[in-house]
Amino acid sequence: MAAPQNELNASTRKLKNLIYDSSVRSWFIQIFVVVVTVGIAYYLISNIATNLRQMELPFGFSFIGSTAGFDVSWSLIPYDPSMSYGRVYLVGIVNTLVLSVLIIIFSTLLGVVVGVLRLSKNTMVAQFARWYVEVFRNIPLLVQIVFWFIVVFSTLPGPRQSYALLELFFLNNRGFYFPSPAFRPEFIWTAIAAIPAILSIFLLQRKSNTYRKKTGKRLPYYHALLGIIVIVMMGIFIVSGSPLSWVIPTLQGFNYKDGGFVPTALVAAFTAMTIYRSASIGETVRAGIQAIDKGQLEAATAIGFPPLKTLRLIIIPQAARAILPPLINLWLTIVKESSLAVAIGFPELVSVFMQTSLNQTGRAIEIVIMVMGFYMCASLTISFFLNQYNKRIQMQEG
Repeated sequence: MAAPQNELNASTRKLKNLIYDSSVRSWFIQIFVVVVTVGIAYYLISNIATNLRQMELPFGFSFIGSTAGFDVSWSLIPYDPSMSYGRVYLVGIVNTLVLSVLIIIFSTLLGVVVGVLRLSKNTMVAQFARWYVEVFRNIPLLVQIVFWFIVVFSTLPGPRQSYALLELFFLNNRGFYFPSPAFRPEFIWTAIAAIPAILSIFLLQRKSNTYRKKTGKRLPYYHALLGIIVIVMMGIFIVSGSPLSWVIPTLQGFNYKDGGFVPTALVAAFTAMTIYRSASIGETVRAGIQAIDKGQLEAATAIGFPPLKTLRLIIIPQAARAILPPLINLWLTIVKESSLAVAIGFPELVSVFMQTSLNQTGRAIEIVIMVMGFYMCASLTISFFLNQYNKRIQMQEG
């Protein structure tokens, strides 16, 4: 009887060892999570399919090729009502990306300024920056968007009484008008020449930076080579007949024609989101700068570095390692927050595709999936490239 009992005890010990083995437990938990996730997904998909069959609604993306039949108030790419829903989807994506990129660029620049001013030794400047952050960061973004659209930009004068700057730029309650470039076919030669010129400037800058790290001075012939590249570019442009002109907006009837134009909704959404996000970015920049050892600033001051050069060459490059990770999250949030512009009628993706197109086609599930897919792909793409850059600058820390 002893042998079977020993075998039972041995089996029990093996089972206990498996249960308390961290690697086995980890694999079991992962498999369990995958099974549960797949089960939930299967249940949801089958439930949706059953409901669609009961309501006799088709599922598919064939509607993408159908004619949309409605107009879009503003688009950077050519569009007319005879085009397909696929074109509407593309228009919404382009408008969303344009708004997001503009907000990212200007909110970051403004946020850096606000963050630096928060640390100013001038009490009035520091307090102004502090209250800027406190006020705009604590008012809901949607409220700010509606405020700028209804209270500020919608109350501007009409086209005939537009605010004008140098008779080139015009702002009224319909939007912002500005000169737009007109390229002739000969401009292709300037564009082709610009590629090696830009590469040459990039390589020259890298070589100059390497030389400056070794010697503390810029390349002696840096400005001469830079001037030569610019002169060559200008020469090609002139020889090809200066194939670039500017189309100035002109008042014709009750509105401006020609030139570039952005609607009031875009200006209001851009202004509100830029100010709102610059407050958060300012706090991120302030925290990143304060994370730098004060000895760095004291050493730079001791050797006679001026404040702006100290900030640009010593403080900001080191603070970037602490600033960039939260800044990536803020940039991703900006892309997703751009959908709030639907509240004031800007034709971004949610407005033109998840509202107008959905109402016409009734394909709610397909359209929602496509919109969610865009935001997910955009966020993952931005996150991937910025994380790669973040890893590169973090590795230099050692």
